[in-house]
Amino acid sequence: MMLKEKCSMTDKEWEERQKTRQLEMEAVSKALAVLSGDDAHDLFTRTFNPALMQTEVAIASKKREQASNLLSRAAKRLNSPRLSALAYRVRLDAFTRVKKAIDDMIAQLLKEKADEIKHKDFCTDEFNKNQLQTEKKEREKKDLIAKIEDLEMTIKSLADAIAKLKDEIAEMQV
Repeated sequence: MMLKEKCSMTDKEWEERQKTRQLEMEAVSKALAVLSGDDAHDLFTRTFNPALMQTEVAIASKKREQASNLLSRAAKRLNSPRLSALAYRVRLDAFTRVKKAIDDMIAQLLKEKADEIKHKDFCTDEFNKNQLQTEKKEREKKDLIAKIEDLEMTIKSLADAIAKLKDEIAEMQV
């Protein structure tokens, strides 16, 4: 019974982590879209114009702030320290490092997902094996109980036969 409860809890936890991971991946994808969009690309190409350097930095900072706010909101909503750290890094780091961090985070999430699927499959297999073994042992138990009852009846009939024979012997000796 403990295995069923453990597997049930593992399934529920797995479902919850899957949902959280999916929401994290959506938030990261949105942030990546902000960073990879045409506006951001245009902004990046314009930042190399020395005449507009200060304006471009302010605009780049605004885009970085938008991406950071998006990640921060998602981190608060999902209660995810990894997204919070990523949001903080968006504010401080250059976009290339942030994109690498996002890619690394996605790779880590995919690895965790694969590990959890593997664990869930293991749990399911073990549960099925346990159930088969339990059924087999129940059948063996029933067979043994039937055999015990049969042997008890044989013992009783033999005891009756012995008693009858003893009575006959006693009668013959008299």
